[in-house]
Amino acid sequence: MNTPTLELSDVTFAYGRRAVLHEINLAIAAGEFVGLLGPNGSGKSTLLKLLYGQLQSAAGTVRLNGADLRTLAPREVARSIAVVPQESPDTFGFTVAERVLMGRHPFLGPFDFETEHDQTIAREAMLLTDTAQFAGRTLSEISGGERQRALIASALAQTPEILLLDEPTAMLDIRYQAQIISLLRRLNRERHMTIVITLHDVNLAALSCRRLVVLKAGRVVHDSTPQAVLTKERMADIYEVPLCRVEALLPQLEDEHS
Repeated sequence: MNTPTLELSDVTFAYGRRAVLHEINLAIAAGEFVGLLGPNGSGKSTLLKLLYGQLQSAAGTVRLNGADLRTLAPREVARSIAVVPQESPDTFGFTVAERVLMGRHPFLGPFDFETEHDQTIAREAMLLTDTAQFAGRTLSEISGGERQRALIASALAQTPEILLLDEPTAMLDIRYQAQIISLLRRLNRERHMTIVITLHDVNLAALSCRRLVVLKAGRVVHDSTPQAVLTKERMADIYEVPLCRVEALLPQLEDEHS
């Protein structure tokens, strides 16, 4: 593995007295596409928030390109890491173009206006995500899948090295799920963007990620390729129900991730 671009060393986190993560050690190299899997309450979203500094660990260290995340200003972190959270701030009154342009804020001073360069980057992000066609419509006027692509476009307008996404396909139908996963795979393949994504859908994780990190009860229990992780026995142990479909995916995974 290359030098880690994101690294957690002995990270422990608790909400009050409720421990959520226990002594997490995880290194993510530049250009990786990593999926975080695990049952509800396993700590996936919390781990993601630790990676970009929304939460700070009670013990251990989170590093971005070798620097302790706690020593970096939020604006500095935002120039390297873009986030598509599970619950976005209420920006439904803004047009898609305005929401995407918000991605340029880490590069602007408190009294600065967006330049033509910022506008160009925002337009390119909308073209890449196929959202330019409804740039003038508000977020409340477009579908869930279109809105999710707009939020990804806003994240891409940050020109990040790393993209973190928390359940970006939740509540979307199969068509929009496929569009989002296809876009993320393209970003990873063509732009070598480091992507870390939390998912519930085992099949989507298998078809999108090159590496899967599985959490259970706040601990990493598996960290390997989809082929190694997605066995019927391991999935049954993690989710405590039998999952048979993953067996049929394994031959396809050999081709997808070769």
